[in-house]
Amino acid sequence: MLATRVAAVRYLNTAPLIEGLEKLQGLTLLPTVPSRIADMVIVREADVGLCSIVDCIASDTPLALLPVGMIGCDGPTLTVRLFSSVPFEQVTTLSADTDSHTSVILAQVLLRKLYNITPRVASFHVRERLPVHAGSGDDPWPQTLLMIGDKVVTDSPPAVRFSHQLDLGEAWKKLTGLPFVYAMWMCRADRMQEPAIANAASLLDRQRRHNATRLDWIVQTRAPLAQWPIDLATQYVGELLRYNVGLREREAVAMFLQMASELNLLPNRQPTWAM
Repeated sequence: MLATRVAAVRYLNTAPLIEGLEKLQGLTLLPTVPSRIADMVIVREADVGLCSIVDCIASDTPLALLPVGMIGCDGPTLTVRLFSSVPFEQVTTLSADTDSHTSVILAQVLLRKLYNITPRVASFHVRERLPVHAGSGDDPWPQTLLMIGDKVVTDSPPAVRFSHQLDLGEAWKKLTGLPFVYAMWMCRADRMQEPAIANAASLLDRQRRHNATRLDWIVQTRAPLAQWPIDLATQYVGELLRYNVGLREREAVAMFLQMASELNLLPNRQPTWAM
């Protein structure tokens, strides 16, 4: 039998899900960038992918959620953050990290619900400090920026530049009382009954449980490679993030997708759960 191909990103926050997968018989790990994962699953370059949660309904090809591992939080996230030089109620343009899918939708939901604003969204290359369409002036930073991932810690914008900040995970928890799910393992919905998918889901679930018993070792090994301080990485991976999909996480997914569809940010569809 051919090995099941699993696509994921190699970030510090994914390490508790993917550490050791490359050594498992029956799986082939395909490291890639976040924006490619859903498309790889759709066109069958990968069988399973750790996809942004909005991809389960945003794609024309339905994707099914495999509740055997996720990237989420139940309060502050630390690495999904809004930075603004003006009060949030005055924001007119949201410059969004081009690595983001779910986070840019979440930011728009929160800005609408908390501040009653609907800013224009503009893509922004955070690493290069460049807007995707337009030239840059002397100031490389936009007025309001959504930033995600390790670079929030390793390449954070200057605090003096942005006097207003919002942790999106914390804001979502205060608004709804629920955790938030940023990404989850997914497969094509028309393949979710295939034995290869079921076998991969079992292996992914087993590896997540195993990695939960050795988080200290994972942090000690992976944090220096990601340029994170060990103590902050320990808090981030061990306390702030969540990896297990339970009933509250399912409820949070449903509520977020519903809110986004009501604001016409996503199609009005129900997510498909594979199990």
